[in-house]
Amino acid sequence: MAGEGGAYRLRCSLVGHGQDVRGLTRGLFPEGGFVSVSRDRTARLWVPDGLNRGFTEMHCMSGHSNFVSCVCIIPPSDLYPRGLIATGGNDHNICIFTVDNPAPLYILKGHKNTVCSLSSGKFGTLLSGSWDTTAKVWLNDRCMMTLQGHTAAIWAVKILPEQGLMLTGSADKTIKLWKAGRCERTFTGHEDCVRGLAILSEMEFLSCANDASVRRWQISGECLQVYYGHTNYIYSISVFPQCKDFVTTGEDRSLRIWKQGECAQTIRLPAQSVWCCCVLDNGDIVVGASDGIIRVFTESLERTASAEEIQAFENELSQASIDPKTGDLGDINADDLPGREHLKDPGTRDGQTRLIKDNGKVEAYQWSVSEGRWIKIGDVVGSSGATQQTSGKVLFEGKEYDYVFTIDVNESGPSYKLPYNITEDPWLTAYNFLQKNDLNPMFLDQVAKFIMDNTKGQTLLSTSAQFSDPFTGAGRYVPGSSSGPSTVPAADPFTGAGRYVPGSASNAVAPVGGVDPYTGMGAYQSAAAKVENIYFPKKDAVTFDQANPTQILGKLKELNGSATEEHKLTEDDLIILEKLLSAMCNTSTETPTAQQLQTLWRAVNWPEDIVFPALDILRLSVRHPTVNENFCSEKDHVQFIILLLKFLNPKGKQANQLLALRALCNCFVNQAGQKLMMEQRGEIMTQAIEMKSGNNKNIHIALATLTLNYAVCLHKVNNIEGKAQCLSVISTIMEVVKDLEAIFRLLVALGTLISDDTNAVQLAKSLGVDSQIKKYASVSEPAKVKECCRFVLNLL
Repeated sequence: MAGEGGAYRLRCSLVGHGQDVRGLTRGLFPEGGFVSVSRDRTARLWVPDGLNRGFTEMHCMSGHSNFVSCVCIIPPSDLYPRGLIATGGNDHNICIFTVDNPAPLYILKGHKNTVCSLSSGKFGTLLSGSWDTTAKVWLNDRCMMTLQGHTAAIWAVKILPEQGLMLTGSADKTIKLWKAGRCERTFTGHEDCVRGLAILSEMEFLSCANDASVRRWQISGECLQVYYGHTNYIYSISVFPQCKDFVTTGEDRSLRIWKQGECAQTIRLPAQSVWCCCVLDNGDIVVGASDGIIRVFTESLERTASAEEIQAFENELSQASIDPKTGDLGDINADDLPGREHLKDPGTRDGQTRLIKDNGKVEAYQWSVSEGRWIKIGDVVGSSGATQQTSGKVLFEGKEYDYVFTIDVNESGPSYKLPYNITEDPWLTAYNFLQKNDLNPMFLDQVAKFIMDNTKGQTLLSTSAQFSDPFTGAGRYVPGSSSGPSTVPAADPFTGAGRYVPGSASNAVAPVGGVDPYTGMGAYQSAAAKVENIYFPKKDAVTFDQANPTQILGKLKELNGSATEEHKLTEDDLIILEKLLSAMCNTSTETPTAQQLQTLWRAVNWPEDIVFPALDILRLSVRHPTVNENFCSEKDHVQFIILLLKFLNPKGKQANQLLALRALCNCFVNQAGQKLMMEQRGEIMTQAIEMKSGNNKNIHIALATLTLNYAVCLHKVNNIEGKAQCLSVISTIMEVVKDLEAIFRLLVALGTLISDDTNAVQLAKSLGVDSQIKKYASVSEPAKVKECCRFVLNLL
């Protein structure tokens, strides 16, 4: 009956881990195997044994100094044809293992708190989620991007099949969709921590949460369906191969199998927390739980465990103690319960529970459709008091703790939450708790004793203090504090907080000499049939040199007439600026004077509605080594950058946006400017990218040129993190820009970034840039777009 009905039964129970099994993933090599990770700090690779029923432990991997909480497989590459195993832990690290070595190949460091989720993509990319509220994208042993935007721990991450798309699920109850490192959409609907994600197709995915629900979503943002069945937190979700059926596990001691949108089977386990599950290629389900045992369930009669093993599993289940306070069995009033005769009536659906009272004891049974009988799933006992059976079940501020105590310092005052893990030093925890809540240090002994009394001195392993996570006050991660030492008080590089916008003014793009494809002087014609790549890697910055000094000066004088008294320039000031402008537009050998630069600085600080002619003079002047050194040197660069970024505001005037972008481009011509632009790259790129939203082609060309100039610098220094940001910006701008000159400059930037760098090529592919640019390979005019595009595609 089990064969035809397709019910899952026990295949085997695997003992090996010393503590909770927290993560599982299907293995690629050897075939049919899987990898498990545990709070015992190990990862283990399991392979099917010859008898077809069980698994044997192939090897045990160690590399973390604290609990291991998640695992994923990195697909095979030329270098590692058997793939790699990635594990994340409470020590904030990610360890990368080969399948045949118990020690890590390398360790990825960068997160500031527990790494609790991992997902791998094409071309060797890895996505990690952490309690530090960020997700990070890694390529080989380097961090490429940090995804910032969630306000609480990120519990779940997944890379989608469509290149460049990523999902993150968080304790802030939301899911975010990221494209090329930028948040494209936020999905809301869950009422508690999002704990797991699973991909159904390029267009759909599933999520599970602490609100005991599963949701099916469309990438476009719509929630298509909500599934209810679990009675407590759902920790893990996994999809069957080649179909939309899935399995879930949770804090209600159950594994649930969902078919055609219905819960088709519920399997109870003799452990409170069923932390994780994965589905093998043959459809068997592997689950890991808080009792440290891995159990495999199968539909196949050949692989089903022997009658003795199944009986032993049922005996273990029947002896489990169920705490009524978990609410898994609804409200229980022992006096109203029927006796054993209640079990003579068959159940109405699989997984239905029934409570009976027998000799003063309350017992729980579950109906099995495939067996046609009630199976005992445990004894219902009173609350277990202060000791918590399950490890790490309590959530506080989106993170797991062994205990969260409520401390009343005095009767009239507020109560405080004190989270505690049994690996921590009670005294240090007490000290940090008092510090965080600004409480009198006199209470130190009292609070430490309270912790020890209520945890009965429990400790896990012999963890030395230096390995324990500083979850407490002092070590608490504050979102936003991770952004590096930046001198500009602007937003995080990936948030939209400090936004930047380009402008208008239709100055033609400057000719850059010769038959350079940047000139607007007509399309570049290839001389021979075989086209030579004259486009990239580009070696020098592209600047905006063209100007009409008479018009600029005329406008400056006209607007000066309407300026307020505090801003108005004197006749002498105007003559000084005229001299400066004249020197900047003619290739004169005059060095600008300090007086000229002071006057220019006063002019560029004019109000927004009249400042643009002064910005134009600044744009031309900053190409001169003396001016470049003056504005970009250590001494004055902060005000200079703040000034230019102020104009990159999406709501600002287009003329100012355009000229600020062009001034930034022109900074690259000298050493001081280049150094400043590279130091402030994160801030500048974040603000500049906001300029993509308008439809002004000159702004788009200036934005593309800024990206190109960054690519030129990054090609020289081979900074892969910088290249990752630049690739993300190119990919984002490509989606909205229509002007072919801007597209051409982005193609040259792309070619320059990936030239002679296999890592950058892999990263560009993983962001899906190749599919974005294909359409430009068939552009007829200007020919340079098509030619350059084809050269880039050859590299990809």
